[in-house]
Amino acid sequence: MMHATPQEIYELRQGSSPLLISMPHVGTRLPDDLMGAFSEVGLQVDDTDWHIAELYDFAADLGASVIRPFHSRYVIDLNRPADGKSLYPGQNTTGLCPLTTFDNLPLYRSGSEPDADEIARRLQVYWHPYHAALQAELARLKALHGFALLWDAHSIRSVISHLFEGELPVFNFGTADGAACAPGLGEDLLALARHLAPHYPAVLNGRFKGGYITRHYGRPGQQIHAIQLELAQRSYMLEQAPYALQASLAQQLKPVLAQLVARFSAFRP
Repeated sequence: MMHATPQEIYELRQGSSPLLISMPHVGTRLPDDLMGAFSEVGLQVDDTDWHIAELYDFAADLGASVIRPFHSRYVIDLNRPADGKSLYPGQNTTGLCPLTTFDNLPLYRSGSEPDADEIARRLQVYWHPYHAALQAELARLKALHGFALLWDAHSIRSVISHLFEGELPVFNFGTADGAACAPGLGEDLLALARHLAPHYPAVLNGRFKGGYITRHYGRPGQQIHAIQLELAQRSYMLEQAPYALQASLAQQLKPVLAQLVARFSAFRP
Protein backbone atom coordinates (compact mmCIF):
# COMPACT_ATOMS: atom_id res chain seq x y z
CA MET A 1 0.00 0.00 0.00
CA MET A 2 1.29 3.44 -0.88
CA HIS A 3 1.79 5.84 2.01
CA ALA A 4 1.19 9.51 1.23
CA THR A 5 3.46 12.09 2.85
CA PRO A 6 2.02 15.25 4.46
CA GLN A 7 3.43 17.24 1.51
CA GLU A 8 1.08 15.29 -0.78
CA ILE A 9 -1.97 15.80 1.47
CA TYR A 10 -1.97 19.52 2.24
CA GLU A 11 -0.12 22.78 1.79
CA LEU A 12 0.62 25.03 4.77
CA ARG A 13 2.01 28.52 4.35
CA GLN A 14 3.00 30.00 7.68
CA GLY A 15 2.45 33.68 8.34
CA SER A 16 3.37 36.14 11.07
CA SER A 17 -0.06 37.37 12.21
CA PRO A 18 -2.39 35.54 14.64
CA LEU A 19 -4.63 34.51 11.72
CA LEU A 20 -4.92 31.07 10.12
CA ILE A 21 -7.18 30.65 7.08
CA SER A 22 -8.34 27.07 6.49
CA MET A 23 -9.75 26.02 3.10
CA PRO A 24 -10.83 22.41 3.68
CA HIS A 25 -12.92 21.95 0.52
CA VAL A 26 -10.74 23.41 -2.24
CA GLY A 27 -9.05 20.14 -3.21
CA THR A 28 -9.89 18.52 -6.53
CA ARG A 29 -7.66 15.44 -6.64
CA LEU A 30 -8.99 11.90 -6.61
CA PRO A 31 -6.38 9.22 -5.82
CA ASP A 32 -5.49 6.89 -8.70
CA ASP A 33 -6.49 3.82 -6.68
CA LEU A 34 -10.04 5.19 -6.22
CA MET A 35 -10.74 6.40 -9.75
CA GLY A 36 -12.44 3.15 -10.71
CA ALA A 37 -14.77 3.31 -7.72
CA PHE A 38 -16.27 6.73 -8.42
CA SER A 39 -19.25 7.20 -10.69
CA GLU A 40 -19.12 9.52 -13.71
CA VAL A 41 -20.77 12.12 -11.48
CA GLY A 42 -18.23 11.58 -8.73
CA LEU A 43 -15.32 12.07 -11.11
CA GLN A 44 -16.53 15.63 -11.82
CA VAL A 45 -15.91 16.79 -8.19
CA ASP A 46 -18.75 19.28 -8.69
CA ASP A 47 -19.15 20.17 -5.00
CA THR A 48 -15.70 21.74 -4.72
CA ASP A 49 -15.28 25.18 -3.11
CA TRP A 50 -14.07 26.55 -6.44
CA HIS A 51 -11.55 29.44 -6.69
CA ILE A 52 -11.40 30.09 -2.94
CA ALA A 53 -7.59 30.29 -2.97
CA GLU A 54 -7.77 32.97 -5.68
CA LEU A 55 -10.41 34.95 -3.79
CA TYR A 56 -8.24 34.94 -0.66
CA ASP A 57 -4.97 35.80 -2.40
CA PHE A 58 -4.75 38.86 -0.12
CA ALA A 59 -3.99 36.53 2.82
CA ALA A 60 -0.24 37.03 2.52
CA ASP A 61 -0.66 40.81 2.76
CA LEU A 62 -2.38 40.28 6.11
CA GLY A 63 0.45 38.04 7.33
CA ALA A 64 -2.01 35.14 7.59
CA SER A 65 -1.14 31.48 7.59
CA VAL A 66 -3.06 29.40 5.03
CA ILE A 67 -3.74 25.66 5.04
CA ARG A 68 -5.49 23.80 2.23
CA PRO A 69 -5.75 20.16 1.11
CA PHE A 70 -5.09 18.76 -2.36
CA HIS A 71 -7.76 16.04 -2.41
CA SER A 72 -11.48 16.39 -3.00
CA ARG A 73 -14.03 16.36 -0.20
CA TYR A 74 -15.44 13.31 -2.04
CA VAL A 75 -12.44 11.32 -0.75
CA ILE A 76 -13.02 12.49 2.82
CA ASP A 77 -14.61 15.63 4.22
CA LEU A 78 -12.14 17.44 6.45
CA ASN A 79 -14.94 19.56 7.90
CA ARG A 80 -16.78 16.57 9.39
CA PRO A 81 -15.97 14.88 12.72
CA ALA A 82 -13.95 11.68 12.52
CA ASP A 83 -16.83 9.66 13.99
CA GLY A 84 -19.12 10.77 11.17
CA LYS A 85 -21.73 12.24 13.52
CA SER A 86 -24.09 14.68 11.77
CA LEU A 87 -23.49 18.37 12.40
CA TYR A 88 -27.07 19.22 11.42
CA PRO A 89 -29.33 16.54 12.92
CA GLY A 90 -32.62 16.21 11.11
CA GLN A 91 -31.40 18.07 8.02
CA ASN A 92 -30.04 16.72 4.75
CA THR A 93 -26.26 16.91 4.66
CA THR A 94 -23.26 14.93 3.40
CA GLY A 95 -21.08 12.74 5.59
CA LEU A 96 -17.44 12.09 6.42
CA CYS A 97 -16.91 9.98 3.29
CA PRO A 98 -19.91 11.20 1.32
CA LEU A 99 -21.89 8.72 -0.76
CA THR A 100 -23.88 11.33 -2.69
CA THR A 101 -23.46 14.79 -4.19
CA PHE A 102 -25.25 17.83 -2.83
CA ASP A 103 -28.00 16.99 -5.31
CA ASN A 104 -28.27 13.46 -3.84
CA LEU A 105 -26.69 11.70 -6.85
CA PRO A 106 -24.50 8.64 -6.16
CA LEU A 107 -20.76 9.31 -6.03
CA TYR A 108 -19.78 5.64 -6.43
CA ARG A 109 -20.40 2.86 -8.84
CA SER A 110 -22.78 0.33 -7.30
CA GLY A 111 -20.92 -1.92 -4.87
CA SER A 112 -17.82 0.32 -4.73
CA GLU A 113 -18.84 2.45 -1.76
CA PRO A 114 -16.22 2.70 1.03
CA ASP A 115 -16.63 0.22 3.88
CA ALA A 116 -15.56 0.76 7.49
CA ASP A 117 -11.97 -0.34 6.81
CA GLU A 118 -11.67 2.01 3.85
CA ILE A 119 -13.07 4.91 5.84
CA ALA A 120 -10.56 4.19 8.61
CA ARG A 121 -7.76 4.17 6.02
CA ARG A 122 -8.84 7.52 4.60
CA LEU A 123 -8.98 9.01 8.08
CA GLN A 124 -5.39 7.91 8.65
CA VAL A 125 -4.07 9.05 5.27
CA TYR A 126 -5.96 12.31 4.69
CA TRP A 127 -8.00 13.52 7.68
CA HIS A 128 -5.60 13.15 10.60
CA PRO A 129 -2.56 14.77 8.87
CA TYR A 130 -4.59 17.85 7.91
CA HIS A 131 -6.01 18.27 11.40
CA ALA A 132 -2.65 17.63 13.05
CA ALA A 133 -1.14 20.41 10.95
CA LEU A 134 -4.07 22.75 11.60
CA GLN A 135 -3.89 22.16 15.33
CA ALA A 136 -0.10 22.59 15.39
CA GLU A 137 -0.32 25.88 13.50
CA LEU A 138 -2.96 27.23 15.88
CA ALA A 139 -0.70 26.25 18.78
CA ARG A 140 2.24 28.03 17.13
CA LEU A 141 0.23 31.20 16.58
CA LYS A 142 -1.11 31.13 20.13
CA ALA A 143 2.41 30.68 21.51
CA LEU A 144 3.58 33.67 19.45
CA HIS A 145 0.71 36.05 20.11
CA GLY A 146 -1.11 34.75 23.17
CA PHE A 147 -4.17 33.96 21.06
CA ALA A 148 -5.05 32.62 17.60
CA LEU A 149 -7.72 33.44 15.03
CA LEU A 150 -9.16 30.83 12.67
CA TRP A 151 -11.14 31.72 9.53
CA ASP A 152 -12.68 28.72 7.78
CA ALA A 153 -13.20 29.66 4.14
CA HIS A 154 -15.95 28.00 2.08
CA SER A 155 -18.26 28.49 -0.87
CA ILE A 156 -21.32 26.68 -2.22
CA ARG A 157 -23.89 26.92 -5.00
CA SER A 158 -26.65 29.41 -4.27
CA VAL A 159 -29.51 26.99 -4.84
CA ILE A 160 -29.39 23.34 -3.70
CA SER A 161 -32.93 22.16 -3.02
CA HIS A 162 -31.74 18.94 -1.36
CA LEU A 163 -29.84 20.90 1.31
CA PHE A 164 -31.80 24.12 1.87
CA GLU A 165 -34.82 26.05 0.66
CA GLY A 166 -34.63 29.00 -1.70
CA GLU A 167 -31.53 30.99 -2.55
CA LEU A 168 -28.67 31.24 -0.06
CA PRO A 169 -27.45 34.69 1.06
CA VAL A 170 -24.06 35.69 -0.34
CA PHE A 171 -22.38 35.94 3.08
CA ASN A 172 -23.17 33.10 5.51
CA PHE A 173 -21.21 33.62 8.72
CA GLY A 174 -21.09 30.81 11.25
CA THR A 175 -19.90 30.93 14.85
CA ALA A 176 -21.64 27.82 16.19
CA ASP A 177 -24.34 30.13 17.60
CA GLY A 178 -21.65 32.24 19.27
CA ALA A 179 -19.75 29.38 20.94
CA ALA A 180 -16.71 29.49 18.63
CA CYS A 181 -15.53 33.07 19.20
CA ALA A 182 -15.70 36.09 21.49
CA PRO A 183 -19.17 37.57 22.08
CA GLY A 184 -20.14 40.08 19.42
CA LEU A 185 -17.42 39.14 16.94
CA GLY A 186 -19.77 37.44 14.49
CA GLU A 187 -22.29 40.25 14.86
CA ASP A 188 -19.57 42.82 14.12
CA LEU A 189 -18.58 41.04 10.90
CA LEU A 190 -22.22 40.71 9.85
CA ALA A 191 -22.78 44.44 10.39
CA LEU A 192 -19.62 45.29 8.47
CA ALA A 193 -20.67 43.09 5.54
CA ARG A 194 -24.06 44.78 5.39
CA HIS A 195 -22.43 48.22 5.58
CA LEU A 196 -19.79 47.55 2.93
CA ALA A 197 -22.02 45.67 0.51
CA PRO A 198 -25.75 46.12 1.16
CA HIS A 199 -26.42 44.49 -2.23
CA TYR A 200 -24.98 41.20 -0.91
CA PRO A 201 -27.48 39.48 1.43
CA ALA A 202 -25.77 38.39 4.66
CA VAL A 203 -26.73 36.22 7.62
CA LEU A 204 -25.16 34.94 10.84
CA ASN A 205 -25.75 31.36 12.01
CA GLY A 206 -28.39 30.67 9.39
CA ARG A 207 -28.38 27.38 7.47
CA PHE A 208 -24.61 27.17 7.99
CA LYS A 209 -23.47 27.68 11.57
CA GLY A 210 -19.91 26.43 11.09
CA GLY A 211 -18.73 22.90 10.47
CA TYR A 212 -16.47 20.64 12.50
CA ILE A 213 -13.43 22.90 12.15
CA THR A 214 -15.19 25.98 13.49
CA ARG A 215 -16.95 24.07 16.25
CA HIS A 216 -13.98 21.97 17.36
CA TYR A 217 -11.17 24.52 17.28
CA GLY A 218 -13.12 27.63 18.22
CA ARG A 219 -12.38 27.85 21.95
CA PRO A 220 -12.67 31.48 23.06
CA GLY A 221 -12.03 30.47 26.67
CA GLN A 222 -8.65 29.17 25.48
CA GLN A 223 -8.06 32.24 23.29
CA ILE A 224 -8.73 30.55 19.96
CA HIS A 225 -11.48 32.38 18.08
CA ALA A 226 -13.01 30.78 14.99
CA ILE A 227 -15.50 31.83 12.34
CA GLN A 228 -16.73 30.18 9.14
CA LEU A 229 -17.72 32.08 6.03
CA GLU A 230 -19.76 30.22 3.43
CA LEU A 231 -19.94 32.31 0.25
CA ALA A 232 -22.71 31.82 -2.30
CA GLN A 233 -20.87 31.10 -5.52
CA ARG A 234 -23.09 33.32 -7.68
CA SER A 235 -21.15 36.24 -6.21
CA TYR A 236 -17.96 35.40 -8.13
CA MET A 237 -18.30 32.48 -10.57
CA LEU A 238 -20.43 30.40 -12.90
CA GLU A 239 -22.36 27.91 -10.80
CA GLN A 240 -22.45 25.25 -13.55
CA ALA A 241 -19.57 23.41 -15.20
CA PRO A 242 -16.94 24.49 -16.10
CA TYR A 243 -17.32 26.59 -12.91
CA ALA A 244 -15.33 29.48 -14.37
CA LEU A 245 -14.31 32.42 -12.24
CA GLN A 246 -16.15 35.56 -13.39
CA ALA A 247 -13.48 38.24 -13.17
CA SER A 248 -15.89 41.19 -13.07
CA LEU A 249 -17.86 39.66 -10.19
CA ALA A 250 -14.74 38.58 -8.30
CA GLN A 251 -13.30 42.09 -8.57
CA GLN A 252 -16.39 43.45 -6.81
CA LEU A 253 -16.40 40.78 -4.12
CA LYS A 254 -12.71 40.61 -3.22
CA PRO A 255 -12.32 44.10 -1.67
CA VAL A 256 -15.31 43.41 0.60
CA LEU A 257 -13.96 39.98 1.52
CA ALA A 258 -10.52 41.43 2.22
CA GLN A 259 -11.96 44.07 4.56
CA LEU A 260 -13.97 41.44 6.42
CA VAL A 261 -10.93 39.23 6.95
CA ALA A 262 -8.81 42.25 7.89
CA ARG A 263 -11.39 43.22 10.53
CA PHE A 264 -11.30 39.71 11.96
CA SER A 265 -7.49 39.67 11.82
CA ALA A 266 -7.37 42.95 13.77
CA PHE A 267 -9.44 41.50 16.63
CA ARG A 268 -7.64 41.43 19.96
CA PRO A 269 -9.15 39.51 22.86
